[in-house]
Amino acid sequence: MYKLLRRLIVSVSIIFGSTSLFAAEEIQFALDWKFEGPSAPYFLAIDNGHYDAEGLSVEISAGKGSLDAIPKVATGAFPIGFADINSLIKFLDQNPGAPVIAVMMVYDKPPFAVVGRKSLGISGPSDLEGSVLGAPPPDGAWAQFPAFAKANNLDMDKITVEPVGFPTREPMLAEGKVDSITGFSFSSYLNLVRLGVPEDDISTILMADHGLSLYGNAIIVNTDFASSNKSIVESFLKATAAGWRDAIADTSSAATALIKRNPAADAELEERRLLLAVEANVLTDYVLDNGMGMIDSARMDKAITQLGETYEYTNATDAALYFTDEFLPAGGFSLK
Repeated sequence: MYKLLRRLIVSVSIIFGSTSLFAAEEIQFALDWKFEGPSAPYFLAIDNGHYDAEGLSVEISAGKGSLDAIPKVATGAFPIGFADINSLIKFLDQNPGAPVIAVMMVYDKPPFAVVGRKSLGISGPSDLEGSVLGAPPPDGAWAQFPAFAKANNLDMDKITVEPVGFPTREPMLAEGKVDSITGFSFSSYLNLVRLGVPEDDISTILMADHGLSLYGNAIIVNTDFASSNKSIVESFLKATAAGWRDAIADTSSAATALIKRNPAADAELEERRLLLAVEANVLTDYVLDNGMGMIDSARMDKAITQLGETYEYTNATDAALYFTDEFLPAGGFSLK
């Protein structure tokens, strides 16, 4: 009896002592922007247990613009982030060999936009000449504006560009201090609605509908981290895709997950912001046919060339430097 009891005690000790072997891997994830509707899928992935099921404990940090996460991930301060791939291309051209790469496309159609007011004379691209454009210097949409201007034969010298801060961007347009602003279509539009601008007075000029072949935001990783933790990156992407799938199926639950992290936000407004992002930027025909996360190589080459029309590369370009599908399953992630 004593020997049996001793064996039981040893067995229990081994079982409980081994739990540390299965402790969740802590991952710091850097967003591009503050906690708004389009970030809800990541929080829903936490709440619905998708990261946990992959052995991950994910902490999500807000960002300060589309460019913000790139240096955070490149320096290793964060192993994984969310950023504009066009800005990543330029960053890697200026910092060749920096350990950062995109591994999963999220915004198949980028939300870069010029948002104006019809009452101030802005309805389409040609109306921008002779007007005042408010643009935050770190803004991803502003970074693409020169290519957009060239694609639409706009004379930049005829556009007065007013540098503005992110917090003052939409208020300045609402107050008529600028005629239009650069920003993400879903965010700027709904921020103006919240400020009392009539929806029928808002014009959203989506750059992707006016000559740009660019991609949008993607999950990026530190390549040093990824090379040593391939399975962790794969697990993170799998759980992230599951969060997006859940959010698309139930936007109300996604908004609830977001409000838990940002109680000051308007749940109805953020749910609508998420819906706008899903419909215009995430759930495109390409994604429905080819899965989430993948890119079309011909389109990427065209996007790189298009960036070069207004940006002078200092090094040879190669799509493989900026994006890899090595951590994605064949065919990407189905969102159906």
